[in-house]
Amino acid sequence: MMKGTTPPFEIPNEMRAVAERSVEQAKLAFNNYMQAAQEAVASLEERVKASQVGAQGISKKAMNYAERNVLSTFEFAQKIIQAKDIQEFVKMQTDFVQSQMQALSDQVKDLGETATKTAMGSVKAPTTGGMTS
Repeated sequence: MMKGTTPPFEIPNEMRAVAERSVEQAKLAFNNYMQAAQEAVASLEERVKASQVGAQGISKKAMNYAERNVLSTFEFAQKIIQAKDIQEFVKMQTDFVQSQMQALSDQVKDLGETATKTAMGSVKAPTTGGMTS
């Protein structure tokens, strides 16, 4: 038997470039999401210190979104492994990035609305026992 006759598996440069762009775009989307979530939580904490329950709710929601987004990335990674050709891979990658960007937009909007409602709720809650005429 001859050893070393099996040619090494080589990944075409085009496929490697697409994979690298995909990973970079996924990292960028995740980093943008995390930054926006952190900013929303920080903003809430600054504006609504008296409403600890609301701040905790926002933090929980942000963490749930982060977990969901990471799980989506893992699902995407499992799907691309099964791509039959480069065109299918590129389509999967494009669809994933678009869906993640839409999810990010929706999540940031939801966090912002929740923060605003929480802040407005703490402002509208008047204290009783004030002066009477």
